[in-house]
Amino acid sequence: MIGWFEAVVLGLIQGLTEFLPISSSAHIRVVSAFAGWEDPGAAFTAVIQLGTETAVLIYFRQEIWEIVSTWTRSLFVKELRRHWAARMGWFIIAGSLPIGVLGLVLKDQIETVFRDLRLVGTTLIVFGCILWFADRTARNKLTLEKHLSFPHAIVYGFAQALALIPGVSRSGGTITAGLLLDYRREDAAKYSFLLAIPAVLSSGLLELTQIGEGKAPDWGPTILATVISFIVGYAAVAWFLRYISSHRFTGFVIYRIILGFFVILAVTAGWIPAIG
Repeated sequence: MIGWFEAVVLGLIQGLTEFLPISSSAHIRVVSAFAGWEDPGAAFTAVIQLGTETAVLIYFRQEIWEIVSTWTRSLFVKELRRHWAARMGWFIIAGSLPIGVLGLVLKDQIETVFRDLRLVGTTLIVFGCILWFADRTARNKLTLEKHLSFPHAIVYGFAQALALIPGVSRSGGTITAGLLLDYRREDAAKYSFLLAIPAVLSSGLLELTQIGEGKAPDWGPTILATVISFIVGYAAVAWFLRYISSHRFTGFVIYRIILGFFVILAVTAGWIPAIG
């Protein structure tokens, strides 16, 4: 079971890593393994992501309100259907379908084999290399308001679905897809955060029913970790968007590769178990 100290540490990790392309779920899994703690599981991870997602809702509150209100009114007012905010609403819905379907189909694997640290280490390395390639080859010119389309939204959606495997990174996968499609770094990151809202909220609310049941963590530590992840996450998203406006992702790529190799080495050497 997760205690209060573990909740503080995991809440900090979630807040610091959720919006960076380094995989928050991988870090929670790896830190728990090295600390000798029981794997907190997919349910705990999904619930504390509600904290960081609340940070997104507040940080992008103006854009989110415009998207929701314009999309809703466009259902009844034909003239609004060409407005960028109304179209964005449909793009987010379309882009959320892949992770919704695959999340239900692969639910058992998400909670078991996908949490194998050998797989986590491998995905950290492989998708770090893909992010490096995308960052180096992207033309960094397309914007969401002018160029986002349904095909692009679906590509973003499948990239987000890859994050069902810890180590891929939800933001890393979708930002990589955006770069490969030639979107500006800031636009790729912004859409990544907006696209995550339906998936994270639905997953977190669904997993709330598991908290306090069986081997799942108790309510108290879970709530504490969620609150901490919100506070730290709000600061992290603000910093990240400023950072990528003038920097490449090279530092994150190097970090992912080093961490991935270290995790594989640790499992191979028997320092930590592959399965928690």
